[in-house]
Amino acid sequence: MKISERARAIGASPTLALDARTKELQKQGVDVVNFGVGEPDFDTPDHIKEAAIDAIRKGFTKYTPSSGILELREACARKFREENGLDYKPDQILVSVGAKHSIYNAVMVLCEAGDEVLIPVPYWVSYPEMVKLAGAKPVYIETTPDTGFKVRPEMLSRAITPRTRVFILNSPSNPTGAVYTREELSGIAEVCLRHGIWVISDEIYEKLIYEGEHVSFASLSPELLNITITVNGVSKAYAMTGWRIGYAGGPKEVIKAMADLQSHATSNPTSISQKAALAALTGPTGPVERMRQEFKRRRDYIVERAQRMPEFRCSIPSGAFYIYPDVSGLIGKSVGGKVITSSSVLAEILLEKARIAVVPGEAFGTRANLRFSYATSLERIKEGMDRLEAVLHEVR
Repeated sequence: MKISERARAIGASPTLALDARTKELQKQGVDVVNFGVGEPDFDTPDHIKEAAIDAIRKGFTKYTPSSGILELREACARKFREENGLDYKPDQILVSVGAKHSIYNAVMVLCEAGDEVLIPVPYWVSYPEMVKLAGAKPVYIETTPDTGFKVRPEMLSRAITPRTRVFILNSPSNPTGAVYTREELSGIAEVCLRHGIWVISDEIYEKLIYEGEHVSFASLSPELLNITITVNGVSKAYAMTGWRIGYAGGPKEVIKAMADLQSHATSNPTSISQKAALAALTGPTGPVERMRQEFKRRRDYIVERAQRMPEFRCSIPSGAFYIYPDVSGLIGKSVGGKVITSSSVLAEILLEKARIAVVPGEAFGTRANLRFSYATSLERIKEGMDRLEAVLHEVR
């Protein structure tokens, strides 16, 4: 059987593969502390679940418009306007099967074969694969802890060529938790406008910020509205990862093209999930703030522990729910006779010896980092860090 070259060019999501492996071990009775999963451990708030139950009882189980029901698109437009300063009309909104789907749609309609898409490193695992599926070329911009894991205007300028089509911006960032300031975004905006490149602004973690503020990229000027696709969703803020609702705002003609593409791929997002998302966007904000405060408490604890670990260098993330420590000091050393040649090898050692699941930096484009998600209880975080510390004391 012959698989297409396009399919062979991409791999499975390493984060989802790790999560599946971890859950399989847990099903076998193995006590694994899961720092790998990228989803809140909280339950979806009750008022959102009730809205879904009500939709089922009322028979709201048929097809909807493929771009999403009007009342949800209106709620998304209102949210963008009131919270982000973005003036999108409902016909400039597309509701999709998660923010990942929104980004995929945007990449597919903006990119031609041979176009270049600029992606900061570290990056979310799916960005490069989406670009490859569109026939375009991912071009990586290396960031470091010294730049706060952020792209600076001069770095962006150096990466632009006549083939550059799109820049993907992610703030707050997965995996680093970096949050761009208004001033930093203004510098990037100037470069993008000068060169006329599109920006896909992935803002899915906007509600999970612990220092500073969230600034939507396209809010900086009316001109940016014309070159930006703003992507968000309900998964992270409202603990709704399984409901699969994301949404995008942008220029009408681009959103129309994305909607046409979606109509032939998935058709509409689940009708019941759309009603749940509507309740999320229009309902009380208390549950979101309580989750944010708990995430901050966990972040403070895990950072303090990580910064005391031998050979760990860990900056303090301003948003999302990850830490991304540099473990380069461990490369070349060994544990139990096994040489640590990369973060992937270290992650394997931690899973085998300590039953800790972490994602190696290779998944995000770096060789000497580990991503820890603190979207688990403080009790489990403490247990996991104790296990980590015990293994690191065996390093020779």
